Amino acid sequence: MSRIAIIGGTGLTSLHGLEITGREVAQSPYGEPSGVLIHGRFAGHEVLFLPRHGSGHTIPPHAVNYRANIWVLKEAGAEKVIAVNAVGGIRADMEAGSLVIPDQIIDYTWSRKNTFFEHDHDPVVHVDFTEPYCHELREKLVAAAEPAGLKVFDGATYAATQGPRLETAAEINRLERDGCDIVGMTGMPEAVLARELELCYASICLVVNMAAGRGDGEIRMADIEQHIAGGMKRVRRLLEHALSLI
Repeated sequence: MSRIAIIGGTGLTSLHGLEITGREVAQSPYGEPSGVLIHGRFAGHEVLFLPRHGSGHTIPPHAVNYRANIWVLKEAGAEKVIAVNAVGGIRADMEAGSLVIPDQIIDYTWSRKNTFFEHDHDPVVHVDFTEPYCHELREKLVAAAEPAGLKVFDGATYAATQGPRLETAAEINRLERDGCDIVGMTGMPEAVLARELELCYASICLVVNMAAGRGDGEIRMADIEQHIAGGMKRVRRLLEHALSLI
């Protein structure tokens, strides 16, 4: 039974180096997950792998069935979840190509199913979300950077926006005033759903562009794809070293 799960984001719809030992068409009471649940071995460790946007990257951030994804990982035996997220950099030093391990998050999304406790027969549940990411797992990801020969930012506030459009420059200015360092579209409700199911959850964020108004000119998808291609190699290297520490 695999205890570590990896949720792949943009640019990580498959995990290079993963030795697949099984594929599971998992079901949940909350609908279909993003895709087939992959069982395998990565860097010598048993893992589960699930691409957040589907195997062909066809599911936009606002349409991801986050509840189904987290539910099937829990049911498959996951205890720890490492999420990979592509983000924009708000802080000047978090430039494209940077790896960031966030420690806080602000939710600006709306209309997403963000709890498992919503039915009349369910008790009212208020989970403590003071520290939205698992401290233990974050420490392992940060510690893995040195042996991997990588630089990571230890700590940042992630702004989770609705998408699928990118933000305006004025919106990014507002997020900066709110104390946000990076911006993405998939951090919530994934993190809080993991907390509700008592999963240890942390994120590796790859900065793929400077946020609106922070770079030179408009944000071009060609530039983002270039940063994704190079950055995901570093993400995989960090994962390889982190798994031996967890």
